Amino acid sequence: MSAKPATPATPAPPIRSAARPAPRPPPPRSVRVAKGEQPPHSGLNSFQQWAWKTFKGPATAHPPDPTLEENLLKSHMRIRADEYLAMVYAETLIAAVVLAVTGVLIAVFLAFAVGSPLLGLVLGVLVPVMLTPLTFLILRGAPGSRARSRGREIDRRISVAMNFMSAMSSADVNIDQIFGELGRQKRIYGQVAEEAAWITRDTELLGVDILTAIREGATRSPSKRFQDFLQGVVTTATSGGQLKPYFLLKAEQYEAENKLAGLQRTETMGLMAEVFVIGVVAFPLFLVIILAIFAIIGGNGGFVLTLLWAIVALLIPLSEVGFIFAMNTFATE
Repeated sequence: MSAKPATPATPAPPIRSAARPAPRPPPPRSVRVAKGEQPPHSGLNSFQQWAWKTFKGPATAHPPDPTLEENLLKSHMRIRADEYLAMVYAETLIAAVVLAVTGVLIAVFLAFAVGSPLLGLVLGVLVPVMLTPLTFLILRGAPGSRARSRGREIDRRISVAMNFMSAMSSADVNIDQIFGELGRQKRIYGQVAEEAAWITRDTELLGVDILTAIREGATRSPSKRFQDFLQGVVTTATSGGQLKPYFLLKAEQYEAENKLAGLQRTETMGLMAEVFVIGVVAFPLFLVIILAIFAIIGGNGGFVLTLLWAIVALLIPLSEVGFIFAMNTFATE
């Protein structure tokens, strides 16, 4: 009887060591910039760099203004608050020098060419003294003015942007893709596309989820209507509602509001045109005629002539410039 071949022994399974947990990534480390220092990624042009080096002390002497920082963010001006304040100081200094030279030229012209040294002295002092603080206030409030201008631009184009978003939502496109595609249409939708592009930047570059990015976009938007729209998007998405009916409803609402605002703006501009005819055209004309008669009849012709020069050279041009600025403001709202 032959012996059976021996069966090869099954190798024992290897002994597995206990799985070690993956090393945790280090916690994020906040990078702080010392007070008065400039971060290396902040790009400033040559004038801004000179202004920062020259006026860094006065610009950083006080705590940052939260209102200025908010306006810089809403106006999409990529500059820090202290850097912008230093630039305002530099521009105000240059404007003060230019206004001082202009005041001297006005005083010399009125003293020798017109024969009114007193009026020339008064205007030569008032021009730099009054216009220099006004220049500082205008430059200081420029970010807020630019943010309001962006808000008006958003309000003008928000209704057509809602039609675009509702059309994409009807095709079952995700909300993050809708904002991404809207952000690429800057030529058509202007500042609305710019706001959408910033939301897409938060999701794709910073790794923020879409609802959080929309909430942050609502807080930094200069348009109250766009803020309400974004907050409604978050509420509708978190409550399980459909975005397409919401987009359609908002498009109809904003279109009706734009028509009503256009009608009110037209009526206001018509009223301002009537005020312009009466206050800037008719009233100075009658005043010049009356003063000319007084200069002929009365004996104090020098004072009346000086007053006529003040009306013709200052009152009428400043009134026209003021009305042009006001009409342009109403036309662009």
